[in-house]
Amino acid sequence: LPASAEHPLGTDDLGRDLLLRLLHGARVSLAVGIATALAAATIGIAIGLLAAWRGGLADAVLMRLADGMLALPALPVLVVLAAADTGRIGLPRGEPLSDILRIVAILAIFGWVGVARLARAAALSVLARDYVRAARALGASEARVLLRHVAPNIAAPVAVATALAVAGAILAESTLSFLGLGIAPPAASWGNMLANAQDLVFSAPWAAVWPGLAILLAVAACTLVADGLRERR
Repeated sequence: LPASAEHPLGTDDLGRDLLLRLLHGARVSLAVGIATALAAATIGIAIGLLAAWRGGLADAVLMRLADGMLALPALPVLVVLAAADTGRIGLPRGEPLSDILRIVAILAIFGWVGVARLARAAALSVLARDYVRAARALGASEARVLLRHVAPNIAAPVAVATALAVAGAILAESTLSFLGLGIAPPAASWGNMLANAQDLVFSAPWAAVWPGLAILLAVAACTLVADGLRERR
């Protein structure tokens, strides 16, 4: 049905209110985006700091691992991993929480690389400064140098990368859900709402317009947040 007083954005092919579906889908899509970005940032910061702090062989091995991850064709690998049977490890498909955890884990595996390289570069710059050398010479512990001097100085670029990672995760989840490999119906996500609207593009275009617009606005908002963080550095 088209928009009406009872259904402000119309209904889908099963008569479900699109506004309520969008709101429920927002909880899933944004949860996946934020959780993925935080998980990827945590892994990336740990690897980047370790590479910068230890240097030498540890740096070379970790950065070659990052290069190898970048060389992988991301979308085909994501599709293969998302299609794997996770029921064998206790994550049955079709349950919202299980699907969210599965997608977050898969996306975080590939999402840490950019943050790790950025954290390493920023940490190397900080570690070369005189006050860090002075702290080391005065006998400051490794933990104190990292927490008091390095971490605060890499927070700004990492925050920018994390904000952008939220946008990337939302797009990736929407793509997997659109392909039927992400959040399974009847749970709502913006991606599977678009998938359900494929056959209604001409007869009921609003079923595809609203979830597509929601994805567009969410990604644009994340980009604006990243720009704002970059300007405040």
